[in-house]
Amino acid sequence: MSDAKVIVSQEPWNKPLPNVDQDNAAFWEGLKRHKFLLWRCRTCGAAYWPKAYCLNHDNAPFAENMAWEEASGRGKLFAFNRHHAAFHPGFKNDIPYTYALIELEEGPLVSSTLVGDKQPKDVYDVGQNVEVVYEDHPAEGFTLPRFRIVD
Repeated sequence: MSDAKVIVSQEPWNKPLPNVDQDNAAFWEGLKRHKFLLWRCRTCGAAYWPKAYCLNHDNAPFAENMAWEEASGRGKLFAFNRHHAAFHPGFKNDIPYTYALIELEEGPLVSSTLVGDKQPKDVYDVGQNVEVVYEDHPAEGFTLPRFRIVD
C-alpha cells in the first residue's frame, strides 16, 4: 500500500501485547513494513486470516500451496461495539473507543479498533468502507493494524 496512513505512537505501551507466534510472525513483520498480509492459497486464490489450510480443495503437504501475500487493506464495517468502560487498565484513557469487525475485500474478517474522526453511530453505519491505518510503536518494536472509515 503505497499511500499508507501511519500513526506513530511514542507513548509507553501499557496494554496487553500482540500475540505473535510462529504461525503469524510474517503477518506482524508485514505490518512493520506497512503491508497488510493475508495467508493466500496459490492454487485457488482464497485468502485467510488467521492462518489456515485452504478449505476449497486438498492441500499440499506442509501448506506448500499457501503463502503470505499483500492484501488491499480495505474492507467494510461488518459489526462494531462502542466501549464506554475499560476492561483493562491500559484502555482507560481510550474510553470511549470503537472496536470493529472488518470484512476485508479479500474475504476474511479481522477485528481492530477504529481510529479517526468518523465513527459509527448506529446499525445503519454497518457496511461503510474502511481502510487500514498502521499504528507504529517504535519503542516496543511492533505495529498494529487499525482501521478508519473512508468515503
